[in-house]
Amino acid sequence: MVTANNSKNTRNSNTAKKSYTTIRVGNDHGSINFGHISQKADVTSDVLLQASDSRHSIALDKNGVRKGCTTIISPGNFQVRCAFDEGRTPEQDAMMISAHKGNINIIAENGKIRLVADDIEFVARGEKTSEGNIRMKATETIELDGKKLLLNSKSYTKIASSGKIEMAANGCMKVYGSLIQGVTDAVATKDSKVGGKEYQIKQLIS
Repeated sequence: MVTANNSKNTRNSNTAKKSYTTIRVGNDHGSINFGHISQKADVTSDVLLQASDSRHSIALDKNGVRKGCTTIISPGNFQVRCAFDEGRTPEQDAMMISAHKGNINIIAENGKIRLVADDIEFVARGEKTSEGNIRMKATETIELDGKKLLLNSKSYTKIASSGKIEMAANGCMKVYGSLIQGVTDAVATKDSKVGGKEYQIKQLIS
């Protein structure tokens, strides 16, 4: 039994988790624990499956700061392989990661994230004006390489750079618009007859 006092995040605190029915079965290869209490006594695990290396474990937590959490820790590779049954077709769903509420984070702290498939689709379906966005940000280069590159927007498209922009076509280049206006930085000192200085200022601000 744990003796309670007013200290925080210790096994002797008033909020320390307690269990009088804990069962542990194990040997030098590993153990399974029903009702395991964490080192800080702030979480109780319904089930804790642990290998001889304590970093190799599966925990089903029931309360505290990790209420309802399932945590899998692996010091080496973590692999999931599925859908080997005969009769399956490529169109069938084989694996799903679904979060009813909240974010899904895939993080490689010191490595790459690769997505390899016959087809890859990104769909953002937010209903609010602040949702439904796909953002890509790189500290160096974003490279798109394919047989065809199609960009299509319903209201607005902008390509901007604080440096250079190059466009080249070994074949035919077509530029179409109901109105085409070209503006050079010369309007910064003297506006042209058809205007352009106001547009030049907006680009500097943005």
